[in-house]
Amino acid sequence: MLIFGHPWIKSKKFKKIFSIDETTDVTSDEIILLEPLSDSISIAQHCQAKQIEFAVTITGITDALFANALQSKYLVCQMEDVVSIQSIAQEYLFDSKVLTLISNEKEIKKMAELSIDAVMFPEAIIQN
Repeated sequence: MLIFGHPWIKSKKFKKIFSIDETTDVTSDEIILLEPLSDSISIAQHCQAKQIEFAVTITGITDALFANALQSKYLVCQMEDVVSIQSIAQEYLFDSKVLTLISNEKEIKKMAELSIDAVMFPEAIIQN
C-alpha cells in the first residue's frame, strides 16, 4: 500500500492545477491533481501526451475507466466508491493506482484489509 501525507513517510505532494499552463509550475516532487475528470479532460490529455504524472478525482466507474485509459497515475476516489473501483481496477489490470483520502491512521488498516492501492492524508495536498 502506498501512503501519502503521513509524517513518518517521505512522499510526493499533490498539487491542484486548473490549466495546461500550470503544468510547467509543477516540480519533480509533486504530482498534478485534477478535479474532476469531466472538467479537466484537456489537461489530462496534455499530461498523457507529454508523459506528465497526474492524479485525477473520479466520480464513478466510468470515470475510472477513462482516467486509466488516459494513463492517470492515481485515481482519487471517494470512500464510498473506492471498493467497487478497486475491484474494477484489479479485474482489468489497471496501470492506475486507486487512492482514497483518509483522515486518521486507523483508516489505513481498514483500507489495507480491503486491498486498496493507496491512501492519502489531507497533508499530501498542497494548499494554494
